[in-house]
Parts: sequence; structure tokens; C-alpha cells
Amino acid sequence: MPTISINLKDFAQLLGRPASDNRPVTAEQLEAWLPLVKGELKDQDAETGELRIELQDSNRPDLWSCEGIARQIRIKLEGAAPAYPFFQAAKDQKRRVQVAPGLERVRPYLAACVANGYPVTEEALTQLIQVQEKLADIFGRKRHTVSIGLYRLPAIVFPVTYDLVKPDEVRFTPLGFEEKMSLREILAVHPKGLEYGPIIAGHERVPILHDAEGQVLSLPPIINSREIGEVRVGDQALFVEVTGTDLLMVLLTLNIMAVNLADRGASIEPVDVVYPEATDLGKTIRTPVDFGQARSIPIKMIEAALGQALSADQIRKALLDYGYDASVSRDNVSVKLPPYRNDLMHAVDVVEDVAISRGYSDFSPVMPSQFTVGSLSRVEQVSDRLRDLMVGIGFQEIISNIMASRPELIDRMRLAGTEWDRIVEVENAMTQTFSCLRQAITPSLLKVEAASSRSFYPHRLFEVGEVALFDPTNDAGSRTVMKLGALIAHASANFSEAHSCLDLLLYYLDCPYQLEPLAHPSFLEGRAGRILSQGRPLGLIGELHPEVLEHWQVTMPSVVFELEVDRLGER
Repeated sequence: MPTISINLKDFAQLLGRPASDNRPVTAEQLEAWLPLVKGELKDQDAETGELRIELQDSNRPDLWSCEGIARQIRIKLEGAAPAYPFFQAAKDQKRRVQVAPGLERVRPYLAACVANGYPVTEEALTQLIQVQEKLADIFGRKRHTVSIGLYRLPAIVFPVTYDLVKPDEVRFTPLGFEEKMSLREILAVHPKGLEYGPIIAGHERVPILHDAEGQVLSLPPIINSREIGEVRVGDQALFVEVTGTDLLMVLLTLNIMAVNLADRGASIEPVDVVYPEATDLGKTIRTPVDFGQARSIPIKMIEAALGQALSADQIRKALLDYGYDASVSRDNVSVKLPPYRNDLMHAVDVVEDVAISRGYSDFSPVMPSQFTVGSLSRVEQVSDRLRDLMVGIGFQEIISNIMASRPELIDRMRLAGTEWDRIVEVENAMTQTFSCLRQAITPSLLKVEAASSRSFYPHRLFEVGEVALFDPTNDAGSRTVMKLGALIAHASANFSEAHSCLDLLLYYLDCPYQLEPLAHPSFLEGRAGRILSQGRPLGLIGELHPEVLEHWQVTMPSVVFELEVDRLGER
């Protein structure tokens, strides 16, 4: 979970409590407010006033700064969200960024704005750098999907162009260096080029941001220029841009940066971003932009989830106190998130915010009316039995996240365009790294194996965990099942070795089985089989295709088998 540092004096000013106020904010008072942002005070320095806060929710990137935490608490204390008129700017903008053709294949999206009139303080600069790094590293998957650039506005001549160039065509002085370098040299020598260069590797031309006079602003998403991209204390005019591969994530990131600067007193001026082809929001997008949509939630659903009767006005007030735009009808409440949030994935998210806004102490505890004795379900009993047997056979257990990305689950497994190319995807994913639910254990095993090349061979890994299978016949469109996945990797790993382990495992489970040939894109032809028990599919086994191993950068031959634990538990 994100952990951020804030200065208590800076926080008090953002909260609307100037230094001359007779009501200074204390660390204890802040700690009492932190449940509003699902935060916990981890450490404090009484001498410097620095506090370290751990946030227990990764879905709210708007809170990953002193400005964000102060904003959410200030809204609750004042009972209304602040107005940000720049989201409704209608007049023509004098500043424009032109996106060149071809970037859709490299890094297609950009959003930008201008912040005027706020002299950057040392505390503000510290927060700008912190939120820039947190958003790019966590929300933006280490700059893969989102990266942020801050520049000194007076040196820029508009219109700015987001362009593609060959690595040897352009030279500029990057941050941290004294001499000009070509883009190729930056990617090969500069620490940021070495760290983030793989993001744009493999392209003949790389993205660059330059102004009307040819001055280079940055090499996105790698490094800014030293002349224009080195923001200093005292600067009063900034140009902010965000580039990335996901349009809504780029726009949301810019919205967060814009409201953070506005909260410090800056005047935000939108910038028109002109694309060569129409995007989901049009060919010209005026950014920052409020792209949120209103959603209707039944009041009875909120009451049922909270276990307490609430009037429509009570629900509306709780949501307004938490920053929502809310209106009520007889049976429903219409809600819309502020422009710096895009984390409403389910109606239960609104229910949670109602509970946080009202305070959990507002709800009366209800003691259980029945006494029951808990026990492990049949599938968990079988799972534990499988774990014991797999360890006894010589396998090492891993525990992985059920969420992954489509490239990991489909592309690297050679399943694109096949009958196995159907997985459960998150509609409003906060990051592409965790945008899908795995349909098999094998990709999780390969991810661990890819990171274990320096460990002594042979490798024997297994996991018993949940997967989500696409099932249109189910009410939810999918079903969750428990699976066992096992992988063997070494120089002579083969089908027979995996088969012997499978045979031993099912022998101790007293489960008769048969194998039948299976043609599967992830496996070598003729080296894969479907596992059947009493005529019903139980799983699969096979030698992984060399292309799969190459995609995962696994250097040793590997064999796997998977079993559905749920069906073993039915026996």
C-alpha cells in the first residue's frame, strides 16, 4: 500500500488553517481524521513536523499526496467539495499540443495544463516530486502506462508538439547532466534511460516533446530536459503534461495534478490536445477534462448493505460531505464522482463511502442471533491434502495474486485468437498490471520461474488457488473454481516426469484417471493431454511450447499439469 510523507505545517495550510490560526493542527488530530482516507499514521518526527502515512487503499491515487489527504478531510469538515471551474472552461484556448501520427503504436495519449500564479515553495516542490513518483510508479506501472512531466512555462513557445523522431536525430541536455546527448545516448547511459528505456525499446522512432522553436521539453517517459524541465523553488508558472498508453488513466492523472496545484492557489488553464485521429473523447480534447458519468443507486441497496435504515437526505448529505455530486429521487440516489476520482466500480463502493463519511461509530453493532460452529469446507480439506502431498513429492509451494494482465494470461501463453482466448476482465481497471482474473495457475507459476533462473535446478513449483472461468451461463458471467497447478523445470524435464508426479498424486487421492490427446497452443504438439476422471474433464498436462518459454524468458524446458480441486472434492 502507498506510504507518503507530509509536513504537518504544510498540511495545516492546505486544510485552511494558516500559521496565525489559534487552532493549530496536531498529529493526534490528524490521526483522528485519517479514517476518512483509510490511512494510518506510521511514524512522525516532532522536530521537523514530518509524518509518514500508510494508505490502506490503492484505488484512490488522488490521496497519494499532502494535497489529496487535506482535500478529503477539508471536504468533510466543510460539508461540500471545492469548485474547480477549469473543468468547465468553454472559451478557445490559446495553448495547444499537437500529437503526431504514428504515436498510437508507441505511446499514444497525452494530457496537459498550465498552472499560473503560485510561487512554488520547498514543501510544495517536495509534494510535487512525491506525487509524480507515486503516480508514475504505482498507478502508472513504473511509467509503462502513465508518466508525468513538469516544466518551467516561461521558456516554452506554443504550440507544443508530441512527436516521433529517430534516436540520433535530436540532442538535448537531460536532467542531471551537463552536456547535450542524443536520445540513443540517453537511453544507453543516463540512469533513467537504463531504468525506463525498455518501455520504448524496439521502436525505430521514439517519442519526444518539443515546442514551436524546436526546444526539447522531454523524452517521455524517460527524462526531462535540464533547461526547461527542472522546476525550482520560486517558479510561478508551470506546464504539466502526462503521457501514457491508457487514455482515461492519463486524463485522471492530469486531473489529480491540476487539482493539487489549484488547492495550493495556482490558476489552472486548460490546454487543447489535438490528435491525428479521433479518440473515444474526440479528436481534440481540452484537458483537464471531467469525463465522469452519473450513476443511479437504489436506496434500498445502500440500506441493505449497511444494515441500517437511512433516509434519502441522510444518504445525500453523507455523499456530499465526501465530495460526491449527489441528488436523490424517491427510490434512488444519483451519484457522480469528482473529476479527480475514477474508482467507482460497483455500487458497494458508494456504500463504503457513505459508511466512511458518516463514521463507523454511527452504526449500532448487532450481535449474532444464531450460534454456529465453523469448519473447513470440503474443497479446503481437499486443498490442504493436496498441499501436503505435493510437498511430500518434492514440490515447493508459491502463493500468487489471482489478478494479472491480459498479455500474461493470453499473449505469452499463445492463446490469442483461439478458443481459450476468453478471460474475465475488470471493466474499470486502475492499472493494466491487474486488469484480468487468471483462468489458469500456469501463468503464475511461469512468472515465478522467470524470476528464479539463478536458483539451482531442478525447480518444482506448485500452487493451489482460485481462478475465474468465463461462463456466460452463470448469472455473474463467470465462475470461480479452485485449481492445483504444478511446474517442473530443468534441462531434461519431460512429459513422463510430470505424468509420474500426477500418477503418484492421484494414487494417494484414490482417484482413477485416464489421459486423452489434447491439441493446445501452449503445449508442444503431441506432448499434451486432457486428464479425465470417470469420463469428466479433471485438468490437463503437457510440455510447454518453446515460444511460451521464450515469452516468459524461461531458459529451461518446463512441464506442467493442472487439476480442478472442486471436482476432486466432489468425490
